[in-house]
Amino acid sequence: MPWSLTVGYVYGTAVRIHVTFLLFLAWIWVAYYQRGGAGAAWEGVAFVALLFLCVLLHEFGHIFAARRYGVKTPEVTLWPFGGIARLERIPEKPSEELVVALAGPAVNVVIAAVLFVLLGGHVGVEHIESIENPQVSLLAKLAAANIFLVVFNLIPAFPMDGGRVLRALLAMKMSHAQATQMAASIGQGLAIGLGVLGIFGNPMLIIIAVFVFLAASGEAGQVQMKQVAQGLLVEDAMITQFETLGPTASVGDAAEALIRTTQKEFPIVDGAVHLRGVLTRDAMIRALQAQGPGASVLEAMQADVPTVGTRTPLDRALALLTQKGAPVVGVVDAGGRLVGLISPENVGEMMMLRAAQPEGRFGPWAKRPAPPRPTV
Repeated sequence: MPWSLTVGYVYGTAVRIHVTFLLFLAWIWVAYYQRGGAGAAWEGVAFVALLFLCVLLHEFGHIFAARRYGVKTPEVTLWPFGGIARLERIPEKPSEELVVALAGPAVNVVIAAVLFVLLGGHVGVEHIESIENPQVSLLAKLAAANIFLVVFNLIPAFPMDGGRVLRALLAMKMSHAQATQMAASIGQGLAIGLGVLGIFGNPMLIIIAVFVFLAASGEAGQVQMKQVAQGLLVEDAMITQFETLGPTASVGDAAEALIRTTQKEFPIVDGAVHLRGVLTRDAMIRALQAQGPGASVLEAMQADVPTVGTRTPLDRALALLTQKGAPVVGVVDAGGRLVGLISPENVGEMMMLRAAQPEGRFGPWAKRPAPPRPTV
């Protein structure tokens, strides 16, 4: 993820810290320093660091529960508003998703219980209310914060933990897609409520509300894509009309092609029409700013672009788009020649066309021209 620093690996999962989290720690130090000097500032930073260690353990609760069902987790990232573990996929069995969703809050319950015992039971809501008071015990505030994390995360605002619990319960009575749509709608409604509370209270709630609203919409869209893709092959949805660039082309050549066409991604192919990489519009702009129009497309392109055969199930290609973070998936024939592309945009268009024409093939996906040749 951009602007993230990798601080280590835990059983194959990269632990990353987003730059904004470090800025958040600096802000905490300044805020506490103004209230009580250097001692209070460092104690405030220590509390936030320990709190986010609990958040990290919370995320690893999800990760280890997911691994029980064969779901890998490439990375977990700490942000100022919490942690996000990127699972390769969400367990589709409601019972499995229920376990994975509850595993994170369960970790915070255990942490709070251990601290509660160590403190002799002297923990209450007042410790959260006095979180900025340096006179309050650090462990007491940490115990109360973990209780708050449990309650907050179980709010049924999809895709928070409570929202995933809600979807899992709904999916036991209806289809996965219907459960996702209903949970996402409820989550977006609650996100609006959090945003309103943030306006009159804590501004951090506004950030969380925006994240919840957009994440709910995004995941609902992904589930809809997957539902539409069921039973289809890559050849039913791939784009076959596109322009390519040769390995000797410059970024200036790519910019001309960008202006001349409606494409956002340009495959780089060799003389045998084998895919070498993909040059995206954003990468093109960065290369123009850094090196000028004479820069080689080979230096600016993304090289690790996944490829699939024409008879590959479409949902597998969509999974590659999500797991690999690639702008497109290349479609190749038996000889390894590039014959098509799968992108989120063209699959979205396919969803709309299929809704209008559910039977048969439609639009540009019905055409099967010869493999494209490099045009530059």
